[in-house]
Amino acid sequence: MNNFIKTRFFYFLIFLICCALLGFGLYLEHGKGLEPCPLCIFQRIAFISIAIIALIAALHGPKRMAAWFYNGLISLLALTDGGIATRQVWLQHLPAEQVPECGPGLDYMLESFPLGQALKLILSGSGECAEIGWSFLGFSIAEWSLLWFLIFLIMGLLSIFSLKKTIN
Repeated sequence: MNNFIKTRFFYFLIFLICCALLGFGLYLEHGKGLEPCPLCIFQRIAFISIAIIALIAALHGPKRMAAWFYNGLISLLALTDGGIATRQVWLQHLPAEQVPECGPGLDYMLESFPLGQALKLILSGSGECAEIGWSFLGFSIAEWSLLWFLIFLIMGLLSIFSLKKTIN
């Protein structure tokens, strides 16, 4: 199997994983009635972004420099949004008396506040972000998201370092 096919498969695998995660999130929302909190919505946007980058990379079949670029973008998104997931996990593990009060909805914040202030409010999290509406194997949705962001970060970084070895 040549590197071109392996590279395409790598990115297509990331794309498929993101699609499966997003599909399951939509199932939980529409099939089980779980409403996503603002931090969950940001994590969905991150998975969509990673999926789009991975699909473009899979179709492109990049060589060294372009692969570094795609891997760097995937790693950066995974790191950034892993931070958002970490914030939500932290909120979920706060004692009940320390959980912030529920804030206004995402739509209201985006319509009523300047974008910078709305983002600050969203990223600070609220009581609804601390709720655990579903878990599997003892992990909440935010914890599973954090795990997948870490996996994507590691995959991206390992791919960057393996590309660096092929150049030398």
